[in-house]
Amino acid sequence: MHLLVVGASGFLGAEVCRQAVAAGHRVAGTYHSTAVAVPGVAPHRLDVTDRAAVRELLTRVRPDAVVATPYRYDDWTVTADGAAHIAVAAAEVGARLVHLSSDALHAGRPTPYADEDVPTPLHPYGAAKAAAETAVRAVDPGAALVRTSLIVGEGSKQIQLCRDALAGRATLFTDELRCPVHVADLAAAVLELVPGDHAGLLNVAGPDAVSRAGLGLLVARHDGVDASGLRTTTIAAAGLRRPGAVVLDSTRAAGLLRTRLRGVAELYG
Repeated sequence: MHLLVVGASGFLGAEVCRQAVAAGHRVAGTYHSTAVAVPGVAPHRLDVTDRAAVRELLTRVRPDAVVATPYRYDDWTVTADGAAHIAVAAAEVGARLVHLSSDALHAGRPTPYADEDVPTPLHPYGAAKAAAETAVRAVDPGAALVRTSLIVGEGSKQIQLCRDALAGRATLFTDELRCPVHVADLAAAVLELVPGDHAGLLNVAGPDAVSRAGLGLLVARHDGVDASGLRTTTIAAAGLRRPGAVVLDSTRAAGLLRTRLRGVAELYG
């Protein structure tokens, strides 16, 4: 299989590339500013906001499948428009598309979110991820759209944030619940979906719901450091408007995939 990973220099994209190369696939990967560092991957510089450039690259590379991970937290054109450009170009060359989405498009509620629950974004990033999904589904109804949560593992920004809070350099919320997933598990799940025929939305996240502060405590135990200095607060006390409890129900993914999605209690317990 010839696979194109859009965002191959990112945390998840790089892991998808590593696993795909190890599995014997021919892999190309795009980057914008940070070069692709995975051996065996053909690198291509790409600005996903440039629709003509996206089409030119996919026409030239002609992959069998595309894994799309484009996002920039504060940039609508990258997160939303970029996803649309990739979907159009992938459809034009007949490539299977697996698009990575996020739990950030949900507002938070006491009960878990099912795969098909409609977005209720509270902030611009969540709105951009919701718009990206709408564009991808309109362009390619056969695409797989993976909604995931906090991505953990060595090198994860989420784990570094916990370590910063333990060192007094950051603050973690006690009322912001998520379902962290290990980068290796998520990448394996994504690669399982590539040759498959699953179409539409699929929650792919860990089975354990934990607050960011709770994740910080797990990281402290894992690292063997004193957790007494962990800085915490609540969303309300911080005066912020952001999702609270966003728990993804990944039951369908657990039944569909061979990959076991490990929970944070197992990973950092």
